[in-house]
Order: sequence, then C-alpha cells, then structure tokens
Amino acid sequence: MKKAVSLAKDFFARADILLLVLCCICTIFGIVVISSATASTDSLKQVYVQIIAFALGLGLYVLFTYIDIDTLADNWPMLCVFNVLMMLLLIPFGESGDTGNTGWLRFFGIGVQPSEVVKVAYIVVMARHISYLKTKKDLNSFQSAVQLAVHFVMVFGLILVTSRDLGSATVFFVIFLVMLFAAGFKGYWFLIGAACIVAVLPFVWEYVLQDYQKDRILVPYVPSIDPDNSGINWQANLSKIALASGQLTGKGLYNGPQSQSDRAGKHTDFIFSVIGEELGMIACVIVILLLVIIAIRCIYVGLKSGTTLSMLVCFGVAGTILFQTFENTGMCMGITPVIGITLPFFSYGGSSIVSLFAAMGIVSGIKYKRKPTRYAFY
Repeated sequence: MKKAVSLAKDFFARADILLLVLCCICTIFGIVVISSATASTDSLKQVYVQIIAFALGLGLYVLFTYIDIDTLADNWPMLCVFNVLMMLLLIPFGESGDTGNTGWLRFFGIGVQPSEVVKVAYIVVMARHISYLKTKKDLNSFQSAVQLAVHFVMVFGLILVTSRDLGSATVFFVIFLVMLFAAGFKGYWFLIGAACIVAVLPFVWEYVLQDYQKDRILVPYVPSIDPDNSGINWQANLSKIALASGQLTGKGLYNGPQSQSDRAGKHTDFIFSVIGEELGMIACVIVILLLVIIAIRCIYVGLKSGTTLSMLVCFGVAGTILFQTFENTGMCMGITPVIGITLPFFSYGGSSIVSLFAAMGIVSGIKYKRKPTRYAFY
C-alpha cells in the first residue's frame, strides 16, 4: 500500500495534471454524448469500446510521462519501421466499412486505424529530423529543404497508397507545416512549396483522387454537385439541420430527432452536431474552448521545454488538435469538406483516443524534463 501511494505521489509530481484533467473531461463528455448518439441502436458496444480505450489511454499517458523524449527520438529508425509496417498491413488486410477508404484493420470485430497509431510516432520522428537539421546543419539550406520534402512526401504517399485516406494524409501535412513554421523555416520555402503543390495538383486531381473524394472536396462550395442534398452532401446537410435546431441550450440528451435517428456517422465524424442538437450552442462553445485550451497547454509546455526537439513535438501535437477541431466542426457546419476527420477526444474511435492520450503523455513527460542551463525558448 505504501509503495502504491509512493508511486502515485511520484506520478503527480512528474505529470502535467492540468493536461490530464482536461483530456479526461473531454473524453468523459464524449462518452456521454456517444451513449446518446448510439441509443437508437440498443447496443452499448461503442460506449464499452470507448471506455476501454480511455482506460488504455490513461495507462499510456502514465507510461509516456516517464519516458524521456530524447530516448524516444533516438530510436527513430525503429519508429520508422513500425510506421511503415503498420501502414503496409492495410494492403492485404485493410477494410473500408462505410468510410470509402481501406484505412482499417479489424481484429475480432474491433477496428484499429493505423494512421491514428502512427501519427504519434510520425510527430516524434519528424521533430527529430527537423531539430537535427536546425541544430547540426542549416535548416534553411537547399539540402535540408529537399530532405524534409522527401521525408514528408514518402509518408504522405504511403498513407494515400495503402489506405486512400485523404483526411488522415491532410492531418499529417498540417503537422509538417506547423513544425516547420515553429522551427523557423524561412517564408520563401513555404512559397516555393506552395508553388510546387500548385504545379502537381492537376496530376493528383486527375490520377490520384477518386471521384467521390473530388466531390467531397468541392460540394461545400459547388452546391450543383448535389443540389437536393440527397447524395454526397446528405450527412452534412442533416448535420446543419441538427445544429440549427439545438439553438442555445439544445433539446436534451437522448431527445434530438436527428441524433436519435439512424443517421450514419453521428457518433464519429458528426458527433459535434449531436452536441449542438441535444446540448445546444453553449455546449458547442465549451467543447471548442476545452480543445483550444488543451492545444494552448501543449504549446506552453513546448515553449518552456528549452530544446528544439521537445518544442517541435509539443507544437506538432497542438497542431493536430487545432486542425482536427477546425476541420471537424467545419464539416458539421457545412463550410469544410467531409473528409473523415474526427473531433479529438469526443468522436467515437478507440484508436484515436489511445493515440491522443499517448501523445499527451509525451507532452507531460516533456513538462517534467529538466531544462538545459541555456535554452532558446522561454
């Protein structure tokens, strides 16, 4: 008993408790809303899966709080091999369900999304690469720019080839941009990169993207693609109706007409619309504020960490939270494309919850790590 108390005290002394509490509040809030969104199915499977993922995530938060980020980053070859193998498993074993891509592995009826799992390792590896170039080489040299571009393109291409998951690939792209900006990558490289993207975009549009992906990207801005909202825009349209009907305080849990219907995706990609319909605009604002505070906390820890590697990891995690929040809420409001991006901590998805808590555990470990005598970020 004394040993357990001692270990608990040591953890509370090391860990970022504020970050942990915020993540737990969001996850528990999400589980409650998921139970409402899935009530019409008369099955508690999704709730049980989310609770189990929550428990596993808490374990990983504790574990990664004790792992030194430098030790983790020094094992980048193993992390790279892990990422590649996880994604390659999708070629023979990937399943799509109703997602339109093959981004899922299923074991005994439980789905695992490799792109969520490898995201954490990708953040660490990319941070290691950028920090090495910044501290040992010249980050803004032509050679460094080419190295980083090749690194990213290989990851981006691997995701598209193995899973055809444009949404996940987009998140990886945003993480890459956020890290480069935080590391001090010069503006002219971003302009050159934008020009290269514009140059290859016609090829990608014509030969890489599927027709349904093109329609999903365009339909929020080109209503003529689905003028009566009965096709590809059906979910987004029902989501907007649900959000509008909730008004300020909502219709109450388990009482939203859209949320209690058999609408697909209401507990995953469109959980925000369930929150809006049943708990109202006030709850929606609280959800966004909670996620923004989590991201700000990650940024704060990164700025206080004192090393480029630690700072970049924290910024990468924060960028993930902020972009997914923006994209998911935008999907539900019909202002951004529906590309299958979940709302962090709130949407149903065991892989997402476990990976998010692992990432937050790494940030927690960075908070505990002693700062060098001289440091660049304060």
